Amino acid sequence: MKKSIPKNNPKAHPENLEWKSGKVLGDKAFTGTYGVNYGRIADNLPPPESVVTLLKAAKIKNIRIYDADHHVLRAFKGSGIEIVVGLGNEFLTEMSVGEDRAMSWVKENVQQFLPGTKIRGIAVGNEILGGTDIQLWEVLLPAAKNVHNALSKLGLAKNVQVSSPHSEAVFANSFPPSSCTFKEDVLPYMKPLLQFFSQIGTPFFINAYPFLAYKNDPQHIDLNYALMEKSPGIYDAKTKLHYGNMFDAQVDAAYAALEKVGFGKMEVIVSETGWASRGDDNEAGATIKNARTYNLNLRNRLLKKKGTPYRPKKVVRAYIFALFNENSKPGPTSERNFGLFKADGSIAYDIGFTGLVPSSATSSLISFKVVGTSFVLAFTSLVPLFL
Repeated sequence: MKKSIPKNNPKAHPENLEWKSGKVLGDKAFTGTYGVNYGRIADNLPPPESVVTLLKAAKIKNIRIYDADHHVLRAFKGSGIEIVVGLGNEFLTEMSVGEDRAMSWVKENVQQFLPGTKIRGIAVGNEILGGTDIQLWEVLLPAAKNVHNALSKLGLAKNVQVSSPHSEAVFANSFPPSSCTFKEDVLPYMKPLLQFFSQIGTPFFINAYPFLAYKNDPQHIDLNYALMEKSPGIYDAKTKLHYGNMFDAQVDAAYAALEKVGFGKMEVIVSETGWASRGDDNEAGATIKNARTYNLNLRNRLLKKKGTPYRPKKVVRAYIFALFNENSKPGPTSERNFGLFKADGSIAYDIGFTGLVPSSATSSLISFKVVGTSFVLAFTSLVPLFL
């Protein structure tokens, strides 16, 4: 027989408590300036328990996953690592129908893991607006609202942020940055979404890839500009601002587009950025050297905790794509080679996290070896990935 719990005692109802470790709305889903996307479309990755050890050793405090896998969420319990879970595109229509569906999803995939697992956000869909499935454009906002309302009723909305990352496909033009606008067909869906996110304190999340821009137009884009190396850069005549790298220009392009539709104060956070270390013959720039250069320069840029030319007081924050190479991803070769680490835990390329390692694995930060059907973890002293 269950004990009766007094309804007027909030301490007896942990699901109704607003646990106190969150910050102001715009900051609550992100500690510091960097994070990593932990994609798992692969058949050879180490178990989540070993991934937690790797992340803690590398001092990575923020991750994004693209689902709400229970094995992963249990593995991260007590780790202190802050997680944004994903509500997949395939669930949006169901979530948009009624709040009861969203309530069930939140209870099953978020509430039961709190507060031990630090779930700080729910990304409702990924790259919906500007995509090919127009039906999903129509259900994105009601799905996001229903998820947020479910969080509110459970007393979780102050610490679990609802968002939805966008691709560059939402923009009609992004060069120079000040000219950036949202596409006309996207606007009827984007403006009410921005209004809702503005009301609940959610930033604008953008997947920004200088790699993709360079790959698509290597004849006209300076590789050094895309890699954050020394280059002449570009000059924006309207704002009279100079851009030394494309990453900053892409972030400011998003700010410019937001400003034009009345949301100039909304923060921009980069939900994905990275560089492929390998690609097909027609994928310009996809080399280990370029991937190392971009991610090392990105790391150094984020550690400076500075803003962009157009928003100098807004510290740039970004999630790097990705933690691992993912051997089962469809598409061109580059899609399977964005990882900072290989599947065995060895580094894909060195951007400053080498250290004392077993002589048999000179490039390993943390080495994994397969024994039967499980992974065995071994690690030693190291220089952290991020300081």
